[in-house]
Amino acid sequence: MNLNVLRGNRTLLFWVTNATGWIAYGLALYVGSAVYVKEPGYEKVIAVASISGILLSAPLRLLYRRLWIKGPRAILIGSAIACWLLALVRAAIINASYMEFVKSEWAMEHEPQLLDIFSGTLYSMLLLLCWSALYFGVKFYERLQLEREATLKASALAQESQLKMLRYQLNPHFLFNTLNAISTLVLDGQNRTANLAVSRLSEFLRYTLDQDPMKKVTLRQELDALNLYLGIEKLRFGDRLKLEFDVDERCETALVPSLLLQPLVENAMKYAIAPREQGGSVTVIAGIEGQELRLAVVDDGPGLPVGSTGVNGRGVGLRNTRERLRVLYGDAHRIGVTDAGPGLRVEMRLPLEV
Repeated sequence: MNLNVLRGNRTLLFWVTNATGWIAYGLALYVGSAVYVKEPGYEKVIAVASISGILLSAPLRLLYRRLWIKGPRAILIGSAIACWLLALVRAAIINASYMEFVKSEWAMEHEPQLLDIFSGTLYSMLLLLCWSALYFGVKFYERLQLEREATLKASALAQESQLKMLRYQLNPHFLFNTLNAISTLVLDGQNRTANLAVSRLSEFLRYTLDQDPMKKVTLRQELDALNLYLGIEKLRFGDRLKLEFDVDERCETALVPSLLLQPLVENAMKYAIAPREQGGSVTVIAGIEGQELRLAVVDDGPGLPVGSTGVNGRGVGLRNTRERLRVLYGDAHRIGVTDAGPGLRVEMRLPLEV
């Protein structure tokens, strides 16, 4: 039987598991009767004991579903009374079947008394109490699982909202810098270059809008997106901007958060290239070390201010990147900012996912 069907139909799941349990109980009795040789017909009594257990435990389920919402005290008292009453019924059924199918000499010579009819009630009650404990144990476990799933779902939704906020934070920050650059080109009379910059900006924004903030992309896709951005910056800085890529081909299929490198390169533009008349260079490095993907953005600018440790980083882009990686990977990542002598090196180590 399909397990998904059972999980989706609670009533069917109950009847299957309940019947399986009582049948296993009957088989255990049968094995015991084979070891301690019983009278002929005793196997029919065992069958009655199993079937009566299956049928009499069904009303317990209906009662316990009501008791479950009333609290522990109602469960304890209600289940004890219910098990005792049903144990009386079950004992009477089993004893009657014994007298009918086994027909022992005792049964034929003695008129059954009231106590004889209900003998074995305590055993049946203990059996039903064990059944009840198992039922409530399963219910309690399911409730814990549901609460755990609800907590995980709430945490995932909060994480998703935070990631989307962080990812979308990049767009206005990037737009502000790029539109300022285009405005400068227009004021300098470089209308043709400004128009080309607007076209490339349009391509880049179309890419960012098409990408799901929660979805990871291959490093090859990330580098293609970075080239869209660098196409705009190349128009802005011209020969002042020198770009280098040192990317190991093996890691091009590795998965990374979308637009992970762009804010780091943008920081390099802002702090290492734009302030200097001669411009500078930016190098993007990617490689694999063991089970880690190593990414780095290195510039040849002025580096960190004197006395700075690089813990907080520089610019919105780096702070945003730190937070995104923290949300996505927890403690399974590292990011460091160090002086490259000259310049600054921002290096990330992420779990290798292909």
